[in-house]
Amino acid sequence: MIKMTSCKSFAGILVLTLLITSDIISGDPDEDIPHNEVRNWALKFGVDLWEFGRQFTKMNDIKTRYKDADIEVTRKDGIMLLREIATEVKNFMDFKMNAVMRIMDSAEQAALSESDPDGQSQKSNNGFYDSRTINEYKSDGSLSEGSRQLILKHMRRFEGLPVNVTYSSLLVPAGIDLTESEIEQAISWSSHLDPLFANNLERDPALSWQYFGSSGGFLRRFPGTAWPAEGHIGKKDITDFRTEDWFIQAAASPKDVIILLDTSSSMSGKEYSLAMQTASAILDTLGDNDYVNLLSISDKIRAAVPCFQNMLVRATPDNKKEIKAAANAIDPDGTSNFTGGLETAFELLHQYNISGKGSQCNQAIMIITDGPDETYESVIKQYNWPHRPVRLFTYLIGKSSGGADNLNWMACQNKGFFVTIKTPDDIRKKVMQYAFVMARPMVLYQADHPVHWSPVFVGGRSSGFPISKEEKRRLEIQKVIPQHKLGVNGYSFILDNNGKVLYHPDFRPIGDGGEYMNSLKPKYHSIDLTEVELPETDANHPKDRENENVNYLYDMRHEMVMQKEGETEIRVLVHHDDMKRVSMRNLRYYYGPIDGTPFSLALALPDKYGIHELKAQQEIRHSHQNVTEYFKGNNWRVNPDWVYCEYNTLKDLDKDSDLSNGQDENSFREREPDTPEEQLLHFLSRAGRQGWKWMSLRPRSPTPHHGHNGLGMGSHFAQNHAQNANVGSRKAEPYFCDRYLVQSLVRDAMVTDGLDRKSNPHTTRKEDKQQGYQMFGVTTSFVATRSGLLRWIDHIPPSADSKEP
Repeated sequence: MIKMTSCKSFAGILVLTLLITSDIISGDPDEDIPHNEVRNWALKFGVDLWEFGRQFTKMNDIKTRYKDADIEVTRKDGIMLLREIATEVKNFMDFKMNAVMRIMDSAEQAALSESDPDGQSQKSNNGFYDSRTINEYKSDGSLSEGSRQLILKHMRRFEGLPVNVTYSSLLVPAGIDLTESEIEQAISWSSHLDPLFANNLERDPALSWQYFGSSGGFLRRFPGTAWPAEGHIGKKDITDFRTEDWFIQAAASPKDVIILLDTSSSMSGKEYSLAMQTASAILDTLGDNDYVNLLSISDKIRAAVPCFQNMLVRATPDNKKEIKAAANAIDPDGTSNFTGGLETAFELLHQYNISGKGSQCNQAIMIITDGPDETYESVIKQYNWPHRPVRLFTYLIGKSSGGADNLNWMACQNKGFFVTIKTPDDIRKKVMQYAFVMARPMVLYQADHPVHWSPVFVGGRSSGFPISKEEKRRLEIQKVIPQHKLGVNGYSFILDNNGKVLYHPDFRPIGDGGEYMNSLKPKYHSIDLTEVELPETDANHPKDRENENVNYLYDMRHEMVMQKEGETEIRVLVHHDDMKRVSMRNLRYYYGPIDGTPFSLALALPDKYGIHELKAQQEIRHSHQNVTEYFKGNNWRVNPDWVYCEYNTLKDLDKDSDLSNGQDENSFREREPDTPEEQLLHFLSRAGRQGWKWMSLRPRSPTPHHGHNGLGMGSHFAQNHAQNANVGSRKAEPYFCDRYLVQSLVRDAMVTDGLDRKSNPHTTRKEDKQQGYQMFGVTTSFVATRSGLLRWIDHIPPSADSKEP
């Protein structure tokens, strides 16, 4: 490739155009255009451009060197490549699931073994770290009252934040009283999770933040850190996480929910505002695996959203937003007809239960009212007794106690829960009670606990809770889905059981203006596959071609949701240059399930060139010279997102990125990890020594726990984890090196080495760099290879402020 200055390039074209125009205008109008002369100009211009391009890029030299090497061009087996990568992704996810299950096992054992009738647990609570009061000092340098000192070190694994990898810290929402007996006991026994948190981190350095959410309202986070983070300005208030989707979904099962909202004339003013906030809070606890509808109960029974009449819809962010907006627009009027409302709700839930629609799991009716006149016992007995498949949860709005007994009976006789909501502060705390009730059947599973995967959350330094970002998750997964195996313009993506992408190259975050600064609410997680894959439309036959491509895309989406394996070819639109340009590309998709998870993996390879690959390696151990000689100078780089070699243990990963307590930010920046190039040279020098072993197989995760889609293991795993610390652990192998990628990189380095030297002496035309610059504006030529190597030549000395290619 040749890099040119844009002004010079366009100037050459403009001069040529002006010369042609000048001749045409000045000549006789009847005189023919000198076609031969113009053709000669174009030919000369093209020959000169080609010749200078050939000289500056060393194209022929590179071709010759590759031909002299032992190379092989092979056809990729898309399905076999898919299965190979899916196995690695499953292993990656198994590490995460095992970490969660180990925490759960230990938490259960710690809670069961907690017996402290004499109040010893209260005394031990003096040792916990409240994130809001860590390292707070007075002006004289002494600790503030109620503050505790915790030694913190900056670690890149945790977004460069100052953390302590020995102790966890507590995130405590407003309104949580840490002196309550049950909360004190929970804080005490959950402190025993700290050694396990640390062990999980040593087993899997790719692991990020770990959390234990207590039903009492506190969130234990590891590693421990202050909130707000040191050096950052933020609010100390922390949103109650217990009403968020990730907590509710982990505590309960998928469910069908119908909200009966009293919109009679008695529900007006403050009462209706409280009722709407309650309904909104219930909707916020529902996720993509749940189904919902909201019925307005007055003289007529109707869905708040007219097009949702007589149906349940998936509780996606868009659907929940529509329901909230429609409910807010209702004007309370008339009288409440709860008989008709209950009949409609029971019939709709029964229809979904027998037809195989909806969640096919739990079902519930949420009644929000200022107090009914009766219990509607006859309706409930007719539709819900004796088996009571539908739970009833009742919410009494306002300070009046009228109807409380009726609502309490309705809830308690139908396996539900009754609460009174008098102020907005009651809403979040009391709405979550339904989740604890619906979680009761989960206890009956005992050792068989399903793992719930949350949507992608936006986190980081500015969030109320620093959950791993989508970008971070994508980069971690890319380590086990190496791009060099997919080739140029190839990519991968993962889909969940709802058709939403976990990651995708076109999955881009959108700024929120601080809307989600202090919550765990997802900002941009609900992105369907059809929103990031754009089928091409044929201009000549738009309808037929569009339908054909769209059908292929929807068929692939359906099969991925159903976790089937297959392949298809779709012509899609691809954007470039920040969406300034678009091109059409034929892609072959290979897709299949990631066993033991609700996800499916897909590989997209360009047709023709994308299904072939060049194989050429240089055996390092048998090389007669030090291969680092091919990586001299400062005019080369490797792909920073690819994993050539890396250390596996946490100690090796972070030994150069830790910041000793008391050093400033600049010192931390100076001690950040080595560049990818320096790390590569380090491993290349090691590979040349005797006793070197290629560790090209990533550590395998231990046998999964119960709940991984039926896979199980011994119930005493958590108790024995310390004895098996190195089993299925990244500690067992100190480093990972991709032998094929590294040796391919060395081969490419050998082929491209020395391209900045003089041209071949047999060249018939002398290379004149200055002439090339003057004529075509050539400043830099570079070559990028399949192994991620970028090598360049500056034909004109770069300026001090110029950027690398």
